[in-house]
Amino acid sequence: MSAETLDIKVRSRTWDGRRIGAIAVVIAALCALPMIAVLLAALTGGTDTLQHLIQTVLGRYTATTLSLVVLVATGTFAVGVGAAWLVTMTRFPGVRFFEIALVLPLAFPAYVLAYAYTHVLDHPGIVQTTLRGLFGWGPRDYWFPEIRSLGGAAAMLVLVLYPYVYLLARAAFLQQSGTTFLAARALGSTAWAAFFKVSLPLARPAIAGGVLLAVMETIADFGTVAYFGVQTFATGIYTSWFSLADRGGAAQLALCLLSFALLLAMLERYQRGDAQYHDGGRRAVAMPPAQLVGLRATGAVVLCGLPVLLGAVLPGVILFSMGLGSEQDLLSPRYLGFIRNSVTLAGVAAVVTVLAAICVGFYQRLRPGRTSRTSGYVARLGYAVPGGVIAVGLMVPFAAFDNALDAWMRATFDVRTGLLITGSIWLLVGAYMVRFLAAALGAYEGGQAMVHANMDAASRSLGQGPLGTLRRVHLPILAPSLLTALLIVFVDVMKELPATLIMRPFNFDTLAVQAYRLASDERLEGAAVPSLVIVAMGLLPVILICRQVGKRR
Repeated sequence: MSAETLDIKVRSRTWDGRRIGAIAVVIAALCALPMIAVLLAALTGGTDTLQHLIQTVLGRYTATTLSLVVLVATGTFAVGVGAAWLVTMTRFPGVRFFEIALVLPLAFPAYVLAYAYTHVLDHPGIVQTTLRGLFGWGPRDYWFPEIRSLGGAAAMLVLVLYPYVYLLARAAFLQQSGTTFLAARALGSTAWAAFFKVSLPLARPAIAGGVLLAVMETIADFGTVAYFGVQTFATGIYTSWFSLADRGGAAQLALCLLSFALLLAMLERYQRGDAQYHDGGRRAVAMPPAQLVGLRATGAVVLCGLPVLLGAVLPGVILFSMGLGSEQDLLSPRYLGFIRNSVTLAGVAAVVTVLAAICVGFYQRLRPGRTSRTSGYVARLGYAVPGGVIAVGLMVPFAAFDNALDAWMRATFDVRTGLLITGSIWLLVGAYMVRFLAAALGAYEGGQAMVHANMDAASRSLGQGPLGTLRRVHLPILAPSLLTALLIVFVDVMKELPATLIMRPFNFDTLAVQAYRLASDERLEGAAVPSLVIVAMGLLPVILICRQVGKRR
């Protein structure tokens, strides 16, 4: 090989690496844009708007959001950790079934559960109607828990979010050596005391990570709290943007929510990085499971069965019965349009997000350093930012750009360009990419761990540049992880509501938007039909997760 040919190849490899790095930095900048735009819009919104918010709604939004966070964090911790401990450390009838079935509620968006339980538990629902019929009660003769309340919203969120805690806690309990637990028992501690003094503290980093994930999803939720009339920052942003046409107020509320979300993200990163446990023993001793019989076995079945029953089985049955009694035709041209729009958005967003994850993840491997680490960290921040905040953060700068371009084109060429970017599907896809890039990166990097550094060296010695190594070595090995990432992002986009409501193009409705609109009009039976389709789509990644849970036993 001549020196000139070798020099050309070296320059080509360097150019490929630079291009990948430039793309990764641009992706990270796009992820940071909503946060920067929200900050600038909030600071330029004027103090009058801020003072009005402080005097009217800010205190209520803060108190309600914090109360919801505390309730959901407590509930997901209790249900997730309790279920994980029972299926991991005990044996009772049906334990193999429950260790997989406890993941099923992940397929249900919280707002879908809200529609189902409101249909059954509200004043006109079958439960209260039956009670009034049996006992002859009038409307004011009895008390029944109000489903449309802060407690009701917290219950819906707990039922669909506890699997985050369950999965991480279960993995932590399985990895623990039984030495310390057995030592605590030998020193006279009861099983419960040993659990609280030994097993729970050792699993604390994983449990804290799961609870923080649930809390992030809670502050990002819009559909459940909006339908139940619970006034949080998420509903306030939407109300300020659409109902009041107050862009500055929406940006300032979004900044408050963004600050809280970033604080949670920092806490999650801190506890994950510093609170780690390393077994100092030479070999791990498996934790001996306890055989439960009699009332204890019955109690374990009830405790594990209730989350599955209330979070998956009962809502599915309710939605199916509601759908049968509705007038919604899933095969009508209108509904086929909703399905086509949803699948198009989810499919395009999934492909774009996974490609972005490949660029950012491969750049970190190709050029480890401060720039690549910073790009990866910024790219992950979108998961901690609620969809409503991302929507406001992207709409503000791109709307300003569209308006400036339109004004310049009219003044220069007497041509109106309108909203080229703001009203397009691509800005919405960009919002989805920012929101869910962290999930795709997690799946990609999990598979990338299987690609040994020697494979990269062998590829380079055979004349392959960075792109050739990525295409011929990495991607074939990472195919299962990339498929998982595609499915996860696809289903997350199908369920996403706040960003879709704010940013969707005119007359471009999705299944989530249709379900929300019907539920807002109190047409719950009609809302069950698009909700069932969303749940069916959500089962795809849950089935993959269930298969992994079964393998890791």
